[in-house]
This record gives sequence, C-alpha cells and structure tokens, in this order.
Amino acid sequence: MSTKEKLVERFRRQPKDFTWEELIKLLNGLGFELSNKRKTSGSRVRFQNRDLKLVIDMHKPHRSGGPLKERALKDLYNNLIKNNLID
Repeated sequence: MSTKEKLVERFRRQPKDFTWEELIKLLNGLGFELSNKRKTSGSRVRFQNRDLKLVIDMHKPHRSGGPLKERALKDLYNNLIKNNLID
C-alpha cells in the first residue's frame, strides 16, 4: 500500500487527530493545489483542482499543527465521495 493510499485510508476513518499538514498532502495527492483566495484571506484557504474544475474552501486551524475540526473533516469527506475522488 502506497503512502497516498495509507493517507486516504486514514482520512476515511475520520480520526480526531487528522492534521492540516495531512490534509494538504491528501488533497495534493488527489490533484488539488493550495491557493489563498486573496492576500488578506486570513485563515480561509482554497484548494483547486483545475482538471475537474472543483474548488474546496477550508478553514485553516489557528494552532499550528493542530487537528482539524470534526465537522470540517466530515464535510470534506462527503464532498470527495460525491465527486468520486475517494470511495
């Protein structure tokens, strides 16, 4: 099992300690690029997949390296399933 597959499998389990860095790796592996909406976007971050014309907006946690909120992970999980990026 590759590192990407292991990360996707970990994400599927919706762990309470899934970090921002893991999220960036996960979305990069699925073809998304990190792009701030604008210079003063604050903690709102945008991930774009230009091939699929898909945009995901996320809230970056204030604590560096801290876990993501459970609701944010669940919403992202449902979004990725809906767009057939994970199964």
